[in-house]
Amino acid sequence: MLVILCRRRPIKVPKGFGLWALLIAGYLISAFALTETPEGTYGDLTAGRVTGYVMRLAIYLSLLVVVLYLGNLTREELPQLALVRMLGALFLTTVAGGLLGVLMPHFAFTSPVELVLPRWISGNSFVTNLIHPTAAQMQHVLGHASPRPEAPFEWANAWGSNASVLIIWFLVGWWGYGGPLRRVLTAVVLALAAIPIVYSLNRGLWIGLGFSLAYLAVRSHRLLSIGTAIAATATAFVLSPLAPMVAQRLDSPHSNDIRAFTVSATVQTAATSPIIGYGSTRNAFGSHRTITTGKSDWCDTCGHPPLGSDGQLWLLMISQGFVGACLYAGFFAGAVRRYWTDRSPIGQAGVLVMVLALFYMFIYDGMVTALSLYLISFALLWRNAT
Repeated sequence: MLVILCRRRPIKVPKGFGLWALLIAGYLISAFALTETPEGTYGDLTAGRVTGYVMRLAIYLSLLVVVLYLGNLTREELPQLALVRMLGALFLTTVAGGLLGVLMPHFAFTSPVELVLPRWISGNSFVTNLIHPTAAQMQHVLGHASPRPEAPFEWANAWGSNASVLIIWFLVGWWGYGGPLRRVLTAVVLALAAIPIVYSLNRGLWIGLGFSLAYLAVRSHRLLSIGTAIAATATAFVLSPLAPMVAQRLDSPHSNDIRAFTVSATVQTAATSPIIGYGSTRNAFGSHRTITTGKSDWCDTCGHPPLGSDGQLWLLMISQGFVGACLYAGFFAGAVRRYWTDRSPIGQAGVLVMVLALFYMFIYDGMVTALSLYLISFALLWRNAT
């Protein structure tokens, strides 16, 4: 994509994209703090920390190229509807992966990349999640081992956030711009998607879907028709076998204490380097359960996720300080303000994704695939306005 861009002159740049460039510049500067160990944290500069930093930098730079590439293609080279339906096809893959995670939760295989990478890289837990394909994560969210679908993405939470974004473009491409047959198939796909959506046990996904429905009802001025459809769907769901699982999940908010500890510790640590952050995540002493840290034979629940792992906002705070967090939020908030008046299906859907990006930054890590979908959606908005 970069090679093709370099052959096109002049290269068009969307308004507001300077904030993304500043975000990258700030991340480059934050590398000087990678060796630092702020008070209350532990760990020296390791290959894992450097690998995580380089990967995030590569993602930020790659997405800059992707947005510019998509925005500089003509409508003849890449029609808007074609790009929307590509995202819709990825939603079909997401539903298929979700069903695989429900029906065959232990399915996994060794990828070619995993075979060729040296062990000191592939053995890193962050890298392993990216290169070792699995159908589901087995977690004790409900008090017993239960599968949370993640295929074809890297984590169960990534599956949830991505599904909520892709379903928007699927509906635009298959329902909004589809004929009778596509609309029938859309209803079938949504019914199947409900199964992994419930089994994901993902409260953020459920809230995001509810918010999307409310947004659609208000902006489309179809409160009565959409409200009736929601009521009918809710009635069918309550009568289905999936309803008790949702109720059980809402009664088991086991991750709240963990998030509260890591978020609090992240903000306190970020405050000691508010301008450039520390370049990457850090491990804090203690956890929400104990003053000790790390798992042991007698305490397999000790320890905690790294600081900055509970949402993109907190990752930016620890890695790039409060300045980086503001640049990220300002980029998506600016897109909402700039494109709010676009009343087309693509315009309204794109703005919704920008709003979801702002909401999800509090609970989901945008790395790796989620951020890609946010920026591709931004490119769709930009192309729609030109």
